[in-house]
Amino acid sequence: MQEKEGRKWWRNFAEDSISSILVPLLAVLTAVVIGGLVIALSGGNPFFAYAGLFEGAFGSQKALSETAVWATPYIFAGLAVALAFKGGLFNIGAEGQLAFGAVAGALIGYALPDWVGHDIPATLHVPLAVGAGVLAGTLWAAIPGMLKAYTGGHEVINTIMMNYIALNMTSFLLNGPMQDPVLTSVSSRTPPIAESAYIPQIFDGLRVHWGFVLALIMAVLVWLVLWKTTLGFEIRTVGSNPDAAKYAGINVKRTIILTMAFSGALAGLAGAIEVTGLNHRHELGFSIGYGFDAIAIALLGKTHPLGVVLAAFLFAAMRNGATRMQFLTQIPVDIISVIQALILVFIAADAIIRFIYRIRIKGERVVLTRGWGG
Repeated sequence: MQEKEGRKWWRNFAEDSISSILVPLLAVLTAVVIGGLVIALSGGNPFFAYAGLFEGAFGSQKALSETAVWATPYIFAGLAVALAFKGGLFNIGAEGQLAFGAVAGALIGYALPDWVGHDIPATLHVPLAVGAGVLAGTLWAAIPGMLKAYTGGHEVINTIMMNYIALNMTSFLLNGPMQDPVLTSVSSRTPPIAESAYIPQIFDGLRVHWGFVLALIMAVLVWLVLWKTTLGFEIRTVGSNPDAAKYAGINVKRTIILTMAFSGALAGLAGAIEVTGLNHRHELGFSIGYGFDAIAIALLGKTHPLGVVLAAFLFAAMRNGATRMQFLTQIPVDIISVIQALILVFIAADAIIRFIYRIRIKGERVVLTRGWGG
């Protein structure tokens, strides 16, 4: 009897696992096919286009490095949105949280040596710059978390509005108090950070840096927190049913605030890592779209950290390979945005995929929000 029950459990587990993977794969496949039709209708050859896309993303050591560079902020930001989803919260504010994280990281990166009056060792300067970005993202995300917990203010509206505040404040800072005094171009930016605040490259001659490794480690840590700790259980319980969580003795308000704060910390970390590991300054507009792409990445990854990493690599490969595709085939890189949008549509409305392929999907569904002010 126990052996029969065991086989049944494993069969159900396998079916649920396949079902949870099948929809994202079919969503990507369907989006690629429709994208190919768009390319064909515009006079291009979709096979050559996708071959160029693959070559640009994975065709050489440099291409792989650049794909990893693109994937780094996508992983951090995707984890930020996925963590909020697990708590039943829709964090659309990752864009603003990432921008503030970049601003704070850049400020500590270039100004701290002047404040203390001497050079700072890299072992101290890098953690301080990155930590400032994490703190900025945490505080900025905690505000809509507190509004949600204590007033019922919906996090979707609040995070959207706070994006406008963050992005416009960033523009003011980069065109005013934090502007590079030797600015020679029309682009607004901060002074370069000190070399002691640089996150080093992994390989000489390639731009991929140790922030990429940190992103992978962070994905593992998020998984451990969500599924192996009491706090993670509380986050998932509140996300599934806050009333039941409250009845079970979980402090729902505290959990909502912590979930948003941790989500903002990951988004702020994305911004700080981009400054300290790649750009070595904060330039206006460098991160436009990362926070919004993160929503699609979290959904495509089914809000699971491993899924987020894989989805981040897919989006990074498309972004990195798009330039090579355009060079070889003269097809505009905008087609990549079309494919990404189609992926998001098919993931968010997975009933379309189930209808097209006549499949029955079992398993957990993503809880995006629990209603206005609920």
